[in-house]
Amino acid sequence: MSNAAAMRGAALAGFLAVALGAFGAHGLKETLSAHGTTEIWEKAVLYHFVHALMLVLLAARSPLRVGPWCCFLAGIVVFSGSLYLLAVTNLRWLGAITPVGGVSFLAGWLWLALAPAGKSRAGG
Repeated sequence: MSNAAAMRGAALAGFLAVALGAFGAHGLKETLSAHGTTEIWEKAVLYHFVHALMLVLLAARSPLRVGPWCCFLAGIVVFSGSLYLLAVTNLRWLGAITPVGGVSFLAGWLWLALAPAGKSRAGG
């Protein structure tokens, strides 16, 4: 993956975080209130946006840290995605999927801590 492709993906993730935050606050306000899941939606947006920013930071670096970048993207999709779905559908079993995304976030942060210079062989 090139830095340009990673930056496009990061920018799209950031765009979606802002769009979903606004949609939750306005378009889904009644649904989230009825389900009592407004805080869940807000948590999904927070983690989505923070990690979208990390995608941008990683995409701006050379060489691209593909491993952590992919971990953060997977975390956004699984962690935030499962919370978005839970908040809208009120299907509480979706909360069982959320920790998988959390582990992906943790893996990305740990990867950066253990190989900060980006010189690991495993795609980092």
